[in-house]
Amino acid sequence: MPRSLPILFALRDSDPTRDQYQTGPIHMRILIADDHPIVRHGLKQMLASDPAATVVGEATNGDEALELARKVEWDMAIFDFTMPGRSGLDLLGDIKREFPGKPVLILSMHSEDVHGSRVLRAGGSGYITKDSAPQELATAVRKVANGGKYVSASLAEILASECSSDPQKALHEKLSDREYRVMWLLATGKQISEIAKEMGLSPSTVSTYRTRILRKLSLTSNAALVHYAVRHQLVG
Repeated sequence: MPRSLPILFALRDSDPTRDQYQTGPIHMRILIADDHPIVRHGLKQMLASDPAATVVGEATNGDEALELARKVEWDMAIFDFTMPGRSGLDLLGDIKREFPGKPVLILSMHSEDVHGSRVLRAGGSGYITKDSAPQELATAVRKVANGGKYVSASLAEILASECSSDPQKALHEKLSDREYRVMWLLATGKQISEIAKEMGLSPSTVSTYRTRILRKLSLTSNAALVHYAVRHQLVG
């Protein structure tokens, strides 16, 4: 069970931020996608407390979510970052290509400094960690629903630091979204067979990605990749 699930059940109608961010009678039809049924249930409970929001569909992985987005009418999506098949980042790219005007909020068990800025650059409307306070999650949903972008205080610091740092991009920032995911999974210790299963790819395809990633990062081994990821604070 994900370590952060309890916060999804903590929201109540007495949430003090409710009226502050409810700026109009906009009714939002929302898609949710997460491979953990308890998280989906928690999200639905939270959204059910807002009469201006309706969950019109739920999916257990990225492929299901994309098919669902093509079949139902929706206004906003909430996707988990890490799912079988298409990750939240892959799914975000597909959604933005097919539905460029639709806002997407990404939920993740990983801290903002790992993936947050990349999600925003890919077109996400916000990035929230699952262990955030319930008020933060509620605020993010309402802000995105009203056309804004949600950036937490910690993510804002990261973005400010990136803007003030050397304009020369780090090598991993030049990876494609799929390469970045393979790189990150390798850096967390996953084997090629495990990555292939999680991403719905063949082992040979993952090996090809690995070769390409090492070349782009000017590295020669998985051990060097792990050191690179730790040095750039991509993994704990």
